[in-house]
Amino acid sequence: MFTGIVEELGEITAVENLGDASRFRLRGPVVTEGARHGDSIAVNGVCLTVVEHEGDEFTADVMAETLDRSSLGALAVGSRVNLERPMAVGERLGGHIVQGHVDGTGEVVERKPSENWEIVKISLPADLTRYVVEKGSITVDGISLTVVEAGPDFFTVSLIPTTLDLTTLGLKQPGDPVNLEVDVIAKYVERLLGSRAEQPAALPGTQGATP
Repeated sequence: MFTGIVEELGEITAVENLGDASRFRLRGPVVTEGARHGDSIAVNGVCLTVVEHEGDEFTADVMAETLDRSSLGALAVGSRVNLERPMAVGERLGGHIVQGHVDGTGEVVERKPSENWEIVKISLPADLTRYVVEKGSITVDGISLTVVEAGPDFFTVSLIPTTLDLTTLGLKQPGDPVNLEVDVIAKYVERLLGSRAEQPAALPGTQGATP
């Protein structure tokens, strides 16, 4: 589990085509400290497994399903990426609960800079709109953010200078893809309420009856 608090801006240093998958080599001095084979690291919000680790670089295999359903397929050598290690038990939950399981992708639609922050408008797939609410949480490229406005096919977020300086959202331009993960609690609530609605109503006089 992650929190959506990016630890560093990493960089793709190599991409190897494996046919039905790709192997990425990434540089990240912070997240590779103490890294071991099999550890998890979130790359632009996608939970990947460390295959090899040497110095300040690590490799991770990305299967075709992940490449097709996230923005990782658009990465190339030199691309900057947000990196985060899983949250350790007992640490503060600085952002919100993030699984590293991308629900869909959006695109940066518009950027409106101001003196102390910047409003970024991002497109939202139709099947995700019901999970996004004003002042709720959403993960964009692995960054835990608060929704400012929730529209029918978009949402906006307000970015402080720290987020702009230390994450990929300071680099993204209109038309660039971003990974989106909605609040997992909303999905569980929807599933539970849906299951309850599908249950047949009890017949009159049968509640509490024993066969």
